[in-house]
Amino acid sequence: MNNPKFLNIDNLSLQHMIDEESELIPLLSPEDEEAMKNEDVPSELPILPLRNTVLFPGVVVPITAGRDQSIKLVKDAHKANKPIGVVAQKNETIENPGINDIYKIGTVANILKMLKMPDGNTMVILQGKKRFEIDTLLKEEPYLVASSKEIKDVIPKKNDKEFSAIIDSIKDLALKIIKENPNIPSEASFAIKNIQSSAFLVNFVCSNLNLDTSGKQKLLNISNLKDRAFETLKKMNVELQRLELSNDIQSKVREDMDQQQREYFLHQQMKTIQEELGGVSYDEELEEMRLLAKKKKWNKEVEELFHKELGRLQRMNPQVAEYSIQRNYLDLLLELPWETYTKDKFDLKRAQKILDRDHFGLEKVKERIIEHLAVLKLKGDMKSPIICLYGPPGVGKTSLGKSVAESLGREYVRMSLGGLRDEAEIRGHRKTYIGALPGRIIHNIKKAKSSNPVFVLDEIDKLGMSHQGDPSSAMLEVLDPEQNTSFYDNYLEVGYDLSKVMFIATANSLADIPWALRDRMEIIEMTGYTVEEKIEIAKRHLLPKQLKEHGLTAKDLKVGKSQLEKIITGYTRESGVRGLEKKIAKVVRYAAKSIAMEETYQVKLTNDDIETILGPSHLERDKYENNEKAGVVTGLAWTSVGGDILFIESILSKGKGMLSITGNLGKVMKESAQIALEYIKANADELKIDPKMFENYNIHIHVPEGATPKDGPSAGITMLTSLVSTLTQRKVKANLAMTGEITLRGKVLPVGGIKEKILAAKRANIKEIILSEQNLKDINDIKESYLKGLTFHYVKEMKEVIDLALLKQKVKNAKDLTVK
Repeated sequence: MNNPKFLNIDNLSLQHMIDEESELIPLLSPEDEEAMKNEDVPSELPILPLRNTVLFPGVVVPITAGRDQSIKLVKDAHKANKPIGVVAQKNETIENPGINDIYKIGTVANILKMLKMPDGNTMVILQGKKRFEIDTLLKEEPYLVASSKEIKDVIPKKNDKEFSAIIDSIKDLALKIIKENPNIPSEASFAIKNIQSSAFLVNFVCSNLNLDTSGKQKLLNISNLKDRAFETLKKMNVELQRLELSNDIQSKVREDMDQQQREYFLHQQMKTIQEELGGVSYDEELEEMRLLAKKKKWNKEVEELFHKELGRLQRMNPQVAEYSIQRNYLDLLLELPWETYTKDKFDLKRAQKILDRDHFGLEKVKERIIEHLAVLKLKGDMKSPIICLYGPPGVGKTSLGKSVAESLGREYVRMSLGGLRDEAEIRGHRKTYIGALPGRIIHNIKKAKSSNPVFVLDEIDKLGMSHQGDPSSAMLEVLDPEQNTSFYDNYLEVGYDLSKVMFIATANSLADIPWALRDRMEIIEMTGYTVEEKIEIAKRHLLPKQLKEHGLTAKDLKVGKSQLEKIITGYTRESGVRGLEKKIAKVVRYAAKSIAMEETYQVKLTNDDIETILGPSHLERDKYENNEKAGVVTGLAWTSVGGDILFIESILSKGKGMLSITGNLGKVMKESAQIALEYIKANADELKIDPKMFENYNIHIHVPEGATPKDGPSAGITMLTSLVSTLTQRKVKANLAMTGEITLRGKVLPVGGIKEKILAAKRANIKEIILSEQNLKDINDIKESYLKGLTFHYVKEMKEVIDLALLKQKVKNAKDLTVK
């Protein structure tokens, strides 16, 4: 072959594609090279992006034009006989690259030939002329057009001996590579020997090096021809060593091929067949992993671990079971958001608006979030707090997490802990086990795609224990700001930084949370809502939400404040609003059914309509029925679902002074009754009670709703008042309730859950409340709107309770209980 048409080694076989009458394309002579130098680079060039090819000056390459924009470009340029700008893509998978998806430096090229291939594609033969740099994008349609400027090569002087030595070495290495590589046709040696131009030789070899697109682009970017030649020589040395080593290995394995090696080569053949059929080879998967790893922001420890495990995967047979396990592990390392954080938004007014928009009330919680934002804004960085919101169901603990995430501008994830008994759910399984998975903490961090999300740990008080470990103990490391900088997951086997995660735990009761876990969290109490607050919540949130979920609008159903109040007081008895939402949903379904069945219905509901829809009110409390009888006292109690009222009754019967207590009471509550009775006996004269009554009458104390367990010291003054009322036959004031612990010395001690008890009193239309004087500080912490309509009496001694609670006169028609 005396005169090869194409100067690209891999494309020598394409010669037959050109028509026999077409003009031959000779090797680039020094005269051609000189003429090419004198050509000017146009100020505007249409840009042709190439997926996996880098064009060098002087080199001729065939390409297949498949994209509509590319076909339009080459046709227009070929018809007008104008040059084009050829630039490589940064990412070959992008179908329609823009100006930011291609490299800035490319090669001006002439279109030598356009051929219509049998498969319908268009083959274009390009010859590079000069390097150029894209300046600015001028237009994008129908193809990219950009302003350009020429980049001149720095050519060494003719007497530069070092450059001449490099050129000679390149020729020698090129001939050796052609000899060692059976895939390169022997005609390529003839082409190398006949190249006269040093610059063309360097570009020609660069174009044919076994490098990826980015590697060839780095060579094209080098303006100094001597430096480009030297870098090319280095790459050729590496390529020659690889070929020699590969050939050496093949010559050795060819001698004795055992069964395992036969299987290996068969697998390689299967892989090749899979690639031909459109599948992805294992080598491509590994290379894709390496490329993804380069983009990851991780520390040196994790980077070393990844490359170590990737090397282990590379040495594995893809057909063994451990391959998929190792692959899943590496996928997890790549998918975790190492050192990836969303930027916090420090607009405090906006954050306040979001919190106020989504949640009515909850002032303390909102204040704490705004404080955290303020510190972040001033300091720039801090360990996120571990907040625990505790309170009755339905007060908005879980939904508050979403609002916090939106106000901070962070991702939101939620993890339900209710009934979780396996420690591996938190810490993960060791990856040597079959079916091993990372813990749910790491899994949710991966899902969030950020290392600083708002992470809601729902129902943390309902973590269980079993023979598989104690999840609450595993949570200690997660929720300890001093330890979670390197949280250890058994599956991940390397520390993960959770210190920037804002954990928000929710709980109904602190009593069920282990003290060590509780100590690591900042406790924020979320109490129940008043009737007024529930009306606002129903009006602003619940009713619009239910209308939307049932396909209605505000025009289809109108529920006034009076009707909402009737639903709240007559059909719900809760601290939160979950039951209220169900009742509102039932009202909305009534309207939806009427519209669907084309029936007439009342759009603006009245109180009578509410009773028609929901039925008769079943929570109308009869609080005054027993006030005409002595011994009935209203007490205030705290429960896990909020505050409540309870009635304590006592009665006398002929007997020998026995005390009996019923109503499913706990040990502490029974002790309170005994303390109250002993105090009365010790102070009978002062209370004007005949001491002989304790010898001739049995006393029975009962707390209704016996199916509900009741315990605690806060019913002490209520039992005392009930006993004194029975023994003196003085009835208790109407609309009065009380709570407080008693001692044998006659002191009244403070109790907890004051806000919940106050809300319960308001729901029950209580007007006066007796409390320990030491509970005054709790009252001062409650909003004034909650206290509207209530009168508080603060006491130190039991005598004050009796004077405040009991009326002076005895019950009418009461029998004379004085024992003669």
